[in-house]
Amino acid sequence: MKIHFHIITVSFNSGDRIRQTLESIYKQDYWDYDVIIEDSESTDGSIDALTDIVRDNTHIFVKKDKGIYDGMNLALSQIEELNGNTGKLGATEDKVSEDYYEYVLFLNCGDILHDKQVLGSVADAIEADITKSVGDGDRPHIYYGDQYNLKTGSKVSSVRKINEFALYRNVPCHQVCFYDRSLFADRAYNTEYKVRADYEHFLYCIYKKNATTEYMDVVISDYEGGGYSENGVNKKISAAEHKQITDMYMGSRARKYKLILTLTGAGLRTKLAENPKSAGIYNKIKTMIYGR
Repeated sequence: MKIHFHIITVSFNSGDRIRQTLESIYKQDYWDYDVIIEDSESTDGSIDALTDIVRDNTHIFVKKDKGIYDGMNLALSQIEELNGNTGKLGATEDKVSEDYYEYVLFLNCGDILHDKQVLGSVADAIEADITKSVGDGDRPHIYYGDQYNLKTGSKVSSVRKINEFALYRNVPCHQVCFYDRSLFADRAYNTEYKVRADYEHFLYCIYKKNATTEYMDVVISDYEGGGYSENGVNKKISAAEHKQITDMYMGSRARKYKLILTLTGAGLRTKLAENPKSAGIYNKIKTMIYGR
């Protein structure tokens, strides 16, 4: 069985942050992966500065994109292009078989893989799950783990089982998700959504592609915080897009879930999770609850 990872990073004037991300990937003790960097015509020299470390399994292409999700889509299209439309990137005879599995991970510039064992641990978890679920292998999978938030200095645990209420609250961030590559075959991110395109695509995978989710007890990435969706303007856009997306996929049930969150103090919990002084204890309590 072969588990291969496509790791995608979108870059624009990222300075040393792109190097930090790339170095964390190169430190992995698991070798079966490639890296695709889509750069939107950076002018700060950050891409040229990578020439001393770039490896043969890393593909950098420069094309002006229309935003982060458009950049991700451009990078996804490169998988096929680099394959020569064979369906396998860098395919060799032993890889072109029914026992060859491909997964896509998106890392933002500045985010890093948590330690050198991440990809190996994920590959082991996926292989164990595939072996266990023989006969249910036709359903595409999203494997996901936990995150470490550098801004608050705490581990952020993902929910162990994803039901519809969990889908409404939020989904694991893309930096901790390994998507079956087939989940991008019909369409990639809908760029009409400026902040929530990854959230919409996750729900699309569940509701339209019949994907199943599997939690892995692995800290996947260190998130630097202060991302695209976290400034004041984009928070408002995010809320509006969340309502539009959940109404589309969940209908009237979305209003019930919103009421539950309001009555259970979701706003206060968000403030506790985002405050460096309270985030540590809050996330420890959340981890305990998820574990039960």
